[in-house]
Amino acid sequence: MTLRRIWSKWPNSISLVLVVLFFAMDIQARPANMSANRDKKPNSKEDNEILPPDHLNGVKLEMDGHLNKDFHQEVFLGKDMEEFDEDSEPRKNRKKLIEIFSKVDTNVDRSISAKEMQRWIMEKTEEHFQQAVKENKISFHAIDPDGDGHVTWDEYRVKFLASKGFDEKEVAEKIKRNEDLKVDEETQEVLESLKDRWFQADNPPADQLLNEDEFLSFLHPEHSRGMLKYMVKEIVRDLDQDGNKKLTLSEFISLPMGTAENQEAQDIDDDWVRERKKEFEEVIDANHDGIVTMEELEEYMDPMNEYNALNEAKQMIAVADENQNHTLELEEILRYSEYFTGSKLMDYARNVHEEF
Repeated sequence: MTLRRIWSKWPNSISLVLVVLFFAMDIQARPANMSANRDKKPNSKEDNEILPPDHLNGVKLEMDGHLNKDFHQEVFLGKDMEEFDEDSEPRKNRKKLIEIFSKVDTNVDRSISAKEMQRWIMEKTEEHFQQAVKENKISFHAIDPDGDGHVTWDEYRVKFLASKGFDEKEVAEKIKRNEDLKVDEETQEVLESLKDRWFQADNPPADQLLNEDEFLSFLHPEHSRGMLKYMVKEIVRDLDQDGNKKLTLSEFISLPMGTAENQEAQDIDDDWVRERKKEFEEVIDANHDGIVTMEELEEYMDPMNEYNALNEAKQMIAVADENQNHTLELEEILRYSEYFTGSKLMDYARNVHEEF
């Protein structure tokens, strides 16, 4: 939608400013080459339980190819992320951050080394894994109506379409009679993508039934090496413009759909390019040859890769290491609290030594 069309619908100048801001935010939310079904967000909690999530905690890329903006907080805070929100009392957040520092500092030398941070990152990533397993158990039993420990594609399809507003009993009857479901084009596209993913999660011997572990791989591909490969294949498919199954820098930094028609949107595009260029050149392209292979992307995406965790630890330390001693002191973490927790602390140094 162009700004001229927006203007024709919103003649009031104040309203126009609001719409322009909304438009700019929408540009940021959509990557290049993303199909329509990937642009649609779930409408309810039930959707989130049934559909594989786009966002995977502790994984660097979203399923649609976006960088995970919360990655650093996820691998530093683990399950404690919810405690650090914008409405939390700063003193309470500071106290919690000091407690975390004490846990990371295993040798009690009042500084955090790269090895200590690496160990902590692996622990917090494992916490996200365990949370996914717990949620998967609930989701699996919700769509296993007969409780036989296996879910068929048809059982899943019924629950999925019911979550989209279709009559569950009617859908089940039509599937049983092998009748045309007459779904819209977008829903059909989603179903075909999910079916492909379903069969990928079906471990040998292929029986088109998913048990609880296989269903976990379906919802959370980061838990399975085979599904991790599939997730990488999906991301490369969306970003790869010349079809060679590799990514160049220009492909990886392709701007989101939409044309920058105002300065604010241009600034968003500039941020998009700058962030993705840095990640491509400094992290993903391991051999620095200007090309990212599927193997390199797979290693980058693997949340339990210890080498990646060490590199991440070094990067996190470098952000806040003001005295350049390659470790983090408590004052440095408190000063850069927004980077580690997403929550900015006020008067970070007040009573630090008394509380620690």
